[in-house]
Amino acid sequence: MYVITAPTSTIGRELVDDLLGRDVPLRLVVRDAERLAPQVRERAEIVEGSHGDPAVIDRACEGADAVFWLAPGDPAGSSALAAYVDFTRPACEAFVRHGVQRVVGISALGRGTPMAAQAGLVTASLAMDDLIGASGVPYRAVTCPSFMHNLLHQVRAMKEQGMFSLMSDPGLKTPVVAARDIAATSARLLLDDSWRGSGEVACLGPEDLTPIEMARTLSDVLGTEIGYRQTPGAALKERLTGFGTSEAMAQAMVDMFDAKNQGMDKAVPRTHESTTPTTFRQWCEEVLKPAIGA
Repeated sequence: MYVITAPTSTIGRELVDDLLGRDVPLRLVVRDAERLAPQVRERAEIVEGSHGDPAVIDRACEGADAVFWLAPGDPAGSSALAAYVDFTRPACEAFVRHGVQRVVGISALGRGTPMAAQAGLVTASLAMDDLIGASGVPYRAVTCPSFMHNLLHQVRAMKEQGMFSLMSDPGLKTPVVAARDIAATSARLLLDDSWRGSGEVACLGPEDLTPIEMARTLSDVLGTEIGYRQTPGAALKERLTGFGTSEAMAQAMVDMFDAKNQGMDKAVPRTHESTTPTTFRQWCEEVLKPAIGA
């Protein structure tokens, strides 16, 4: 039995579809089962509730061979460590209690860099990895740079203003990765019973791009001029808190982008194994362009 947390997230949906295509027995932990597609509900066992709830995750892990772990990162959390590490503590106890054979989690690049100690959400993600690894369960952290799918939050700005904005340095080349590739790597690790111990597997995408280069690709694919504007950290924090994000979590987001702008995501050497296939242009054509046209 394979347990999938956060199955309605962007990565989780891709992973569930991948594993169902292989006829893998799935148990999905979801707050609201109605958010799952009907065909998914018909083919998977459902455990309703938060996977941060000790009773829920304990029930989900009973008889489980492997678990996919994705901490949702509560925007209203009291701190990044509470949102990632404290949220994960009950799961670590359940993994051990039920003899789960392996856990695959979604995390971030940055381990071993001087920036990682003050990188907000990344610092908390790496601490979460350490917590799971210390439990003794075999663990692989799928470590990722920025996600291509985060640009879906800016569809309206692109349509109405011809612009997207990030805190990223406009001239800094960094990797970006597609959710489908993160899911494919996660599926491979979940199904592979040969690995042991604790470690990381990076997903870097096939190319490093600056935001300016991304804007050029967006313009080309969408057939209209799309520009890039760098958002100052203070402005990003103000925007996030205006949407209801806690002060601590907003600052953790700003700290993460500060660390990325110092080159944190460039610290992992690109290898054949860490280079995933979906290009930014391909993602724009297959995912973003339809979203813009909807």
